[in-house]
Amino acid sequence: MAGQETGERIGALLDELAQRAGPEARDVADELVRCLMEFYGEGLARTVRLLRSAPAGADPLAVLTADELVSDLLILHDLHPEDTATRVGRALDKVRPYLGSHAGDVEVAGLDLEAPDGPTLRLRLRGSCDGCPSSTQTVRWTIEEAVARIAPEIEHIEVEGVASGSPEPALLQILPHRPDDPPGAAPPSAPAAEAARWYELGPRSLPADDGATRITEVAGRTLLLVRLPGHLYAYRDPCPLCSAGLAPALLDGELLRCAGCGAAFDVRRAGRGDTGHLDPVPLLEEDGAVRVALPGELLGAGP
Repeated sequence: MAGQETGERIGALLDELAQRAGPEARDVADELVRCLMEFYGEGLARTVRLLRSAPAGADPLAVLTADELVSDLLILHDLHPEDTATRVGRALDKVRPYLGSHAGDVEVAGLDLEAPDGPTLRLRLRGSCDGCPSSTQTVRWTIEEAVARIAPEIEHIEVEGVASGSPEPALLQILPHRPDDPPGAAPPSAPAAEAARWYELGPRSLPADDGATRITEVAGRTLLLVRLPGHLYAYRDPCPLCSAGLAPALLDGELLRCAGCGAAFDVRRAGRGDTGHLDPVPLLEEDGAVRVALPGELLGAGP
């Protein structure tokens, strides 16, 4: 159907809807059409910009699929050059360094694109979290975010082995979102206590060098960022043992020592200590951008 014919058909359908359901339904439908036009218009504009600025000899498909919005449009219309399994593998590769800090790894146990409730990915964690609930949570949210951004058609993730003693696999609800959603925007249908809100950190919020720490505030929550060679880590402030702030804490190699009580926590090992455990925060660092997540219950909790 040609573009002019398509536009005329849309107008006719909107008129028919107004006659059958009334003017209020027509207003909602008009807004829906405007949103779709803006969505696809931005996708086309990005496509043009990306192709114009692409280096000579670059693969056009590689250039386009590197952009999340354009990639999502290609997936939506079954035009993406990589299948779902390949993109899921790339997403998991991005989070494996993070899982390593929790002494674990992840593997695909199954992928059912025809599941009754929508495409479902089954994952198996090996050795992750060591039974720590906070570490379990950060691993789960980090996997969810990575998969949602690269394989947004996946609607559910079933995770086995999220913590020792877990009787059943945990179900993560993947709620796709546009890459340009406002910072911290949560999916509208997600329960407040379960919705992970992701925030991008500016360069001034980050430790400048390896072996440095930085206290920063995200959505009213105080976080400690620690940069070690090869990775960046985020933890909730304050100390879980004495409640002293971690700003004056001393970094001794990979051990963070609280200035208040002297307790030592292993930064690389998800904040483990002899008598306590720092609360890790989900963090993804890729393509020069750093994002952290605060699940809903943290946003509503005290310091």
